[in-house]
Amino acid sequence: MSTIPESVSDKPQETAVTAVAALQAPVTPVKTGRKRILQGVVVSDKMTKTIVVAIHRRKLHRLYKKYITRTKKVKAHDETSQCHIGDTVRVVESRPLSRDKRWRLLDIVSRAS
Repeated sequence: MSTIPESVSDKPQETAVTAVAALQAPVTPVKTGRKRILQGVVVSDKMTKTIVVAIHRRKLHRLYKKYITRTKKVKAHDETSQCHIGDTVRVVESRPLSRDKRWRLLDIVSRAS
């Protein structure tokens, strides 16, 4: 008689090598989704190849049900220094380019008049 039950003997047996390799395989997180794209107004272009973009969003207050404008300033990389103060631009999320820069200029929506 066999010491292995019939329900287990029908399945292929794993070798010790594949079991150890499965335990040692690194688990890499899978990134899904796209990079964020935000639209805002350039408030500063004094730095070399860097612009500061103010991104406005409206948030509803939970208690008073009034809209509050929230502003966030992000630093974005402008390789050709083509943006100026007042331009409406779109920026895309990117890898860290410096201590503060994590955004790149995607395109200029409209120029300042």
